[in-house]
Amino acid sequence: MLVSAAVCPHPPLLVPEVAGEAASELDGLRAACAEAVRRLGDADVVVVVGGADETRAYGPGATGTLKPYGLDRRFGPEGGEPLPLSLTIGCWLLRDLAGTHVRYQSVAFGAAPEECLGLGRALADSAGRVALLVMGDGTACLSQKAPGYLDERAEAFDAEVAKALGHADAAALAALSPELSGELQAAGRAAWQVLAGAVTAPGAGPFGAEPLAHEAPYGVGYHVASWLHAPTAPVRHMPG
Repeated sequence: MLVSAAVCPHPPLLVPEVAGEAASELDGLRAACAEAVRRLGDADVVVVVGGADETRAYGPGATGTLKPYGLDRRFGPEGGEPLPLSLTIGCWLLRDLAGTHVRYQSVAFGAAPEECLGLGRALADSAGRVALLVMGDGTACLSQKAPGYLDERAEAFDAEVAKALGHADAAALAALSPELSGELQAAGRAAWQVLAGAVTAPGAGPFGAEPLAHEAPYGVGYHVASWLHAPTAPVRHMPG
């Protein structure tokens, strides 16, 4: 059963050593991510979920590395199977959670919503008390200097995501369009829909949410939120 979730972005610049002299620009975002992770609380397992080229689980020997981003730093055993960027940043965020059982699960960027929701339900049922660390960036089209240049649809899309994450609205996350998400380079869409599936698994809800950050310092939407099982929270069912 899912008991908690943290939603964080996964830019390499979140790691101060990668950002270098610009590290201070993301201090607030780092603090929000640290708080979201802290709130995961006591769980039998923390599953880190993030977008990648394919959907698959990684074994306990998997390793995150930031070498492709200019920092020769590794998280995990030497010689382990490499994690994709989203899971590598999740691994970095969990670096201080000693003794916590952690698993890593990627979801294909282009996975259909039904596949994402099903994966979320399966993850929620994979242990007695499950916490999710959901890694995903918003649109990359919020300014002319953004990776995807400026797209006037991006601001409304990110505002919709921020509202859904801030209200534990699984239905709104499940309804995000894969096509529009792809056009706006919203790398977190599939991972957010895994979360939507997890919170609507049998016996999982309801959940309360608190938004901790919604920023776009480089024209990319960065969302941070904390979701906690809350028996008195309103239930937002997915259509069905």
